[in-house]
Amino acid sequence: MTIELIKENEIQETCDMVARACKNSVFAEFYPQQPKYFSIAYDEIKQKTEYGHFYVVKECGKIIGCGCIGAYWDSLTESWINTIFVEPSHQHKGIGKKIIEHLESDEYAKRANRIEIHSAISAIPFYRKLGYEHKHGDLSYKDGMFDLEKFFNK
Repeated sequence: MTIELIKENEIQETCDMVARACKNSVFAEFYPQQPKYFSIAYDEIKQKTEYGHFYVVKECGKIIGCGCIGAYWDSLTESWINTIFVEPSHQHKGIGKKIIEHLESDEYAKRANRIEIHSAISAIPFYRKLGYEHKHGDLSYKDGMFDLEKFFNK
């Protein structure tokens, strides 16, 4: 298994993996009326590669996971992690944790005092195990997502 920056010719394969991950996970139970959460457009990933570092996880040449980190509103001390997904057949095998650990070792994380993640309700227990908590203790959600954050002492 390798984790590397996405190449442009891998964007569509990544979009397809994200769609499968959303449709075949607990996530779908919480948002059945909101199909926009079940896909990600090529242009969305392309844009994320321009403002941050978008990584893919590969096994035997096939993309089985992804994640992105970038500056939070152009901040030099805050970063934002997003688009964390794992292929359904590879979920619950530690790959999501490896993605987060990789993102937290990225230069955007190393300079950050705080990292924010927007999370679906189904992923909150996963992120809390990794030290992320509700932003300002706020348990409300916007557009079906919760804001979580983690602070680092620099």
